[in-house]
Amino acid sequence: MPFRLVLVTVACATLATIGFVACSDTPDPPTSPVPDTLRPRFDGGAAQALIERQVAFGPRIPNRQGHADQLAWMLAQLDTLADEVEAQAFTHDHTRIPGLTLRMTNVIARFRPEAERRLLFLAHWDTRPFADQARTAAERAQPVPGANDGGSGTAVLLQVARHLADQPPNHNVGIDLLFTDGEDYGPTLDDMLLGARHYAAEANPDEAPVYAVLLDLVGDATPSFPAERFSLDFAPDVVSRVWGVAADLGYADFFPLTGGSYIQDDHVPLNEAGIRTANIIDFDYGPGNSLWHTPDDLPIHTRASTLEIVGEVVLELIYAGG
Repeated sequence: MPFRLVLVTVACATLATIGFVACSDTPDPPTSPVPDTLRPRFDGGAAQALIERQVAFGPRIPNRQGHADQLAWMLAQLDTLADEVEAQAFTHDHTRIPGLTLRMTNVIARFRPEAERRLLFLAHWDTRPFADQARTAAERAQPVPGANDGGSGTAVLLQVARHLADQPPNHNVGIDLLFTDGEDYGPTLDDMLLGARHYAAEANPDEAPVYAVLLDLVGDATPSFPAERFSLDFAPDVVSRVWGVAADLGYADFFPLTGGSYIQDDHVPLNEAGIRTANIIDFDYGPGNSLWHTPDDLPIHTRASTLEIVGEVVLELIYAGG
C-alpha cells in the first residue's frame, strides 16, 4: 500500500445523515440488507486461513519464487470457482534499477461473464520488497511479509469467490474479482500501482462496471475505514453506497464518513480511466501505524473478525445486485 497525502481540496460530495449527496447517479440502494436466506454469511475464519497460506509462500515479490507459487495457487483456486479466469501477464522496466524487468500478472475471475451490468472488486496480491518503515537499517532491508498489506484484501476476495460459487446470487449482475500485481514494488510511485495501470489501460471504456471497490489493508485487529478522499472526489456516490451498506449492517462505527486522507492506491488509475472506484482502507495498522511496511506485518496482527466485517459489506453489495 503506497502513500497518504495531505488534504488540499474539498470533495464534491456533501455530508448527509448516513452518507453523501451523490454527484452522479447509481442505482438506488435497497432500504434494508439482503435477507440471510438469500446470501451467505462471510466466513472470516476461512479468510484468516487464506492470509496464513499466502504468508507461508514467503514474500510475493515479482520475479521471486513466492510470487510464482502464489500465482499458481490462486489460479488453481479460482479455476474451480469462477466461470472464467484470466491471467493478464505484463512486464515493467524498473525506472531506478537498470536492467530490472518485473514480470507480473493480474488475475481476473469473472462470474456470469455474459452479463452486461457488472461490479468490480479488487485487491493487490504482491508484497513490498523492502520494509521501508521499519525501525532499523537491517529490518528496512527485509521484505514485508504482507499479511495485511496484500494478503488481507486478497483473502477476502478469494473467500468471496468461494461464496459466489457455493451460492450464486439471485440476479443477473456479473461480478469481476481483480487481483492486481505490482502495486507495492516501489520505492516511488513510478514503480507502483503497476497492475492497476495496466488493467486501466487495457479496459474497454464501453464495458466499464457500474462501480468498483478496492480492498487494501482490511485485516487490522482494530478496524477503521474512514472515507478516503480520492474516492470522494472521483466517486462520491460509490462511497455513499458502500458506507451506507456498512451502516445498514451495523458497522457504521467502523466506517466513519470523516477523517480519511488522500491515499495513492490502485483506485486512482482506475478512477482516472473512468472506472468509478471507492477504496476501503485502514491506514492505521497497529499502534501509530507501526506495523505498516515492516517485517511485523504478520498473520498474528490480522483478525478473522475484521475480515468478516469487510467481507459482509462486499457480499451485501454483490447479493443486492449493486
